[in-house]
Amino acid sequence: MKTIKFLVVIALISTVLSCNSQGVTKKSLKTEVDSVSYVLGLDIAKKLKVNFAEVDKDLFIQGVISGIDSTNILIAADKIDSILNAFFQKKQVEARKKQEEEAMKKAETEFASVKEEGIKFLEENKSKSGVQVTESGLQYTVLKEGSGEKPVETSKVKVHYHGTLIDGTIFDSSVDRKEPTEFFANQVIKGWTEGLQLMSVGSKFKFFIPQELGYGAFPRQGGPIKPFAVLVFEVELLEIIK
Repeated sequence: MKTIKFLVVIALISTVLSCNSQGVTKKSLKTEVDSVSYVLGLDIAKKLKVNFAEVDKDLFIQGVISGIDSTNILIAADKIDSILNAFFQKKQVEARKKQEEEAMKKAETEFASVKEEGIKFLEENKSKSGVQVTESGLQYTVLKEGSGEKPVETSKVKVHYHGTLIDGTIFDSSVDRKEPTEFFANQVIKGWTEGLQLMSVGSKFKFFIPQELGYGAFPRQGGPIKPFAVLVFEVELLEIIK
């Protein structure tokens, strides 16, 4: 934040210096320092237009004069950092939210068929024999019931799994790698976190995970999982690691 504040302050100063409408004296460029000073002002003013175009120039000039003369100061020096940090944090949040909304809108348009296909699959699947559905929409079948304890959300587990899309495409499989994997139950997708807590050690379940409990609109880059894809996992809970 200190870097942002520094750039903004310098940028605002450059705006004042390059704004003859405020009565700043025009100077010609006679020396190298003159040229560098002017170009620096132009460069940072360009950044200002991108990062803080809504600046009130009159109030900024008032602040500069108050700071230089130490007179008519409207805001205490110890409040400066908190005001600037709060403002630019808010701008960053707003910009990130806008980007996410635009990305979601694009995904909804480009992958509408994937979403519809997943909804249809789950609707048909839930009526099949042995399929159970939780309140969240997670669907599962019990392939083998274990007799051990059940993990909690914060448990570290050791599992074997085989993950496919609804068309059977394999995207990840510890079974194929012939090597179980370990992780904390709360550090994976929501469907896994919920499903693991239904299992006793020694169990093997098959999960049908709706996109909202999986990767949603933003799956891992470069893989076969498309936005809004339903995921199917066969999971065997081998151990709760103490």
